[in-house]
Amino acid sequence: MAISERSRHSVTRRNGAGAMRQRLGRQIVLIGMMGAGKTAIGTEMARRLRVPYTDSDAEIETAAAMSISEIFARDGESFFRDRETQVLGRILAGAPGIVSTGGGAWMRGENRDLIRRHGLSVWLKCDLETLWHRVRQRSTRPLLKTADPKGTLAALIAQRYPVYAEAELTFDARPADSVEAAATRLIEEIRAADPQILEPK
Repeated sequence: MAISERSRHSVTRRNGAGAMRQRLGRQIVLIGMMGAGKTAIGTEMARRLRVPYTDSDAEIETAAAMSISEIFARDGESFFRDRETQVLGRILAGAPGIVSTGGGAWMRGENRDLIRRHGLSVWLKCDLETLWHRVRQRSTRPLLKTADPKGTLAALIAQRYPVYAEAELTFDARPADSVEAAATRLIEEIRAADPQILEPK
């Protein structure tokens, strides 16, 4: 389910000529831990629905002309979180689409308020072993640059999951799912939760 860190950009994905374009009543905002599949599933959903896809981390990197790791190293996490809120506010004020957020974005009350005003929050919920399998080989996760990265990941899960549970919709990831299967299931669950959010154009 992983895709290159550098391939994450704000894009409008388009299906073939026979696909039905959707009108979103509000933003669909994916939250969850690093490795949960927000980028891969979000990109596939946007392609299917033919709506814009935006990755907030990629937008921060573009605005700063630096990677997330470089921002953390130079300016610290507090600075990064302030920039994250600014960028997220700009994204959410735009045309409705699929938005994926960094793992810590939902932890800030100001960000939760922004997302609730503009979008449907969807938590992509994964267990520790699935997340660890996906992120353990990556060197771009500043919060996991510790002596015990798996232990750090477990501690982050314990801290964040009770707050992630405040999302409007919880989507239980299935490790055996392909990106396509996960996107199909999530679109169906969103329609069931909010039938008016996806309307044919």
